Amino acid sequence: MRFTTVVMIGLVVFGLFACASTRPVLYPNQHFQSVGKEVAEQDIEACKQLAESSGARTGSGRTGDVATSTAMGAGVGAASGAVGGAIYGAAGQGSLIGAASGAVAGLLRGILFAFKPSQPNQAYANFVIRCLQEKGYEVTGWQ
Repeated sequence: MRFTTVVMIGLVVFGLFACASTRPVLYPNQHFQSVGKEVAEQDIEACKQLAESSGARTGSGRTGDVATSTAMGAGVGAASGAVGGAIYGAAGQGSLIGAASGAVAGLLRGILFAFKPSQPNQAYANFVIRCLQEKGYEVTGWQ
């Protein structure tokens, strides 16, 4: 019971870090310098909200990637564990052990990749970039 609680708390913390979104990086052109950083940040937020209200989505998020990696690890582990267990005459037990170890491996892999910078959905990014360009900004990339 205690181990499960620790794992759940860890997943929630990783999920919060995974939800951090990327932002457009603006080139400090004449328009950016004339309006200042504070107004530029407000314009970025306005363009992001406009993109979302128009139906563009930011992306699936890292939490979904971690869950997918965990499930895939469990599936691969169960299959390989069943094969190994069948060789020794205990396919069911091998499958259970393989599923558990595969799920842990998949979870750890997903968590490691959760900290890799993610890129937004292409349609969402294009929408935000166009909105900012129409306001006079130059977007150099996302981070």
